Parts: sequence; C-alpha cells; structure tokens
Amino acid sequence: MTKRALITGITGQDGSYLAELLLEKGYDVIGMVRRSSTVNFERIAHIQDQVRCVPGDLLDEVSMIDLLRTYRPEEVYNLAAQSFVQTSFGQPVLTGETTALGVTRLLDAIRLVDPEIRVYQASSSEMFGKVREVPQTETTPFHPRSPYGVAKVYGHWILVNYRESYGLHGTSGILFNHESPRRGLEFVTRKITHTVAKIKLGRVNELRLGNLDAKRDWGFAGDYVDAMWRMLQQDSPDDYVVCTGETHSVREFCEVAFGHLGLNWEDHVVIDEAFMWPAEVDLLVGDGAKARDKLGWEPKTSFEDLVTMMVDADLDLLEGRLAGLA
Repeated sequence: MTKRALITGITGQDGSYLAELLLEKGYDVIGMVRRSSTVNFERIAHIQDQVRCVPGDLLDEVSMIDLLRTYRPEEVYNLAAQSFVQTSFGQPVLTGETTALGVTRLLDAIRLVDPEIRVYQASSSEMFGKVREVPQTETTPFHPRSPYGVAKVYGHWILVNYRESYGLHGTSGILFNHESPRRGLEFVTRKITHTVAKIKLGRVNELRLGNLDAKRDWGFAGDYVDAMWRMLQQDSPDDYVVCTGETHSVREFCEVAFGHLGLNWEDHVVIDEAFMWPAEVDLLVGDGAKARDKLGWEPKTSFEDLVTMMVDADLDLLEGRLAGLA
C-alpha cells in the first residue's frame, strides 16, 4: 500500500528536497501551500506534476483539519515557518503566529482528525542561541537570541507536550544550518555564493556582510531531509540533533567561495552594520551521535563541497544555464 505524506512548506528549500526523496521512495506526496497571488513553485517545478499542492495555512486550523480529513496522510512533515532570523526582529508577532502558534494549530488538527498520524517538527539550532555548552546535544538548555529562535522553542516544546499529553507520534529534528543552491537569496550563505558569481562575471564588485566571526555548523539540505524521513520510521517518537559536528565561520565560507573562482575575498567584502543582529549567536556546533546511532544517519557532503556546489550553481544560474533557483 502506498504511503501518503503531507509536507507543509513544500515550496521551500527543505520541502523540495524532501518531496524528491519521498517520491523516490514511492510515496504519494501532498504539499500544503498558502493561497497567494505570488506562490513560488520554482523549487518544485521539476516534480510539480508528481505532487499534489493543496491550499492550507498554519494561521487557519480549519484549513488544516479539512486537508487532513480529505487526504488522510500517514506522515506529516511541518517545514512551513517564517524562517529568516533577521526578518523575525522586524516582524516578531508574525513570526510567533506562524513559527510558534502554527505548530499548535497543526498538532491540534492532527489530534482531532487522526492521532495515529506521525508528525515531524522542524526545530532549529537557533533555539540554543547563547549556547550553554559546546557541542550542543538534545539535552543542551535553550537560550534563543532572536524572535525566530524563541518561536522555534515554543514549537519544540508544544510538540513534546502533545506527545506526552495525547500520545502523538511527534518527533522533533533539531537541525543545524543546512544550505543548498535552493537556499533563499536573503540567507547569508546564498547571498555570498550568488554575489561571488556576480563579481566573477563583472556585474558587481562588493559584498556587504555583518558578523564575519559568527560560526555555524553547515551541512547540505539534501542530506538532512533523509534524517527527517528516518525519524518518522522509528517505533517511538524522539528528538534528534542533525548536524555535521564541524564549525566554520562566515569568513571561512567567504574564503572557500571566493577562492573557488580564483578571487580574494578581502578585495570585495565590506562590513556593514546594517547586517548585524541586535543579539548575535556566535557559535553553533552540534553533536550528532544520537542520530548516527539510532537512525544510522550521517552527513555525506563536506563543507568545501557544499560551498563550491552553491557557487557553481549560482554561476550557472547567472549565465542562463540553470533554471528554477533564482
């Protein structure tokens, strides 16, 4: 019998890679999309005829109840959120409505329609924020440093609450930074690779960035969605840190990206206070032992391969050789 999965946020980076993975595994894939005059299907354009995109919204519990009743998925992957940290400082209430309360609405809809549904919640390493220990594990205390991080902590704990209160098979993936050529241009990694490609082509000459010393645990999104799927195949729900276990600074990211195209980053990078956060997160690096031991999951893509993959994809995109990622 064909398994059916619902993905919220299917048009995003993670949603598109997860949809590909589930289709390869023979799933019937349903994608929840908000009704909008500007829905962007570019990331799933190549598989759009293989998935069903249906309207629904994390702000509207009734829409999710109707969706669950109509399509009866066995698995739900909640990837939808206001997911840009810098935006969360300017729109903290909207971020809370979608990224925090939206999780509650979805869980409540599942509880009412079919409590046997297995649900994956996209938690985030930003929940650790001002870290209490290095590296971070599933038991490291949270100290979020942005409205986004705070909202993700709420979503994480409300999932635990529904798991313990109602017996839902709810699992949380605490994913560290994961990037790809499908990353939005507003994120620092894609901003770097896209601008490096433009500099190489002579279209611009500078890249304006904030804190070059911020360190992150960067992996490839295509690897990380496999961990999500593995979590929902477990007999019991749990929480898992998903990471590479390596940390690299924004400066290192620049060095690799510019160096890949034979450029010196110091000739082009300009520090701009406008890109500093009110409260910075300085060091995130995870300990993925639990995911490795229980899920049999390990990252396959190195930091250098990730950066150069993104630079090459942006060069192809800007030269018109690649469609669907702008």
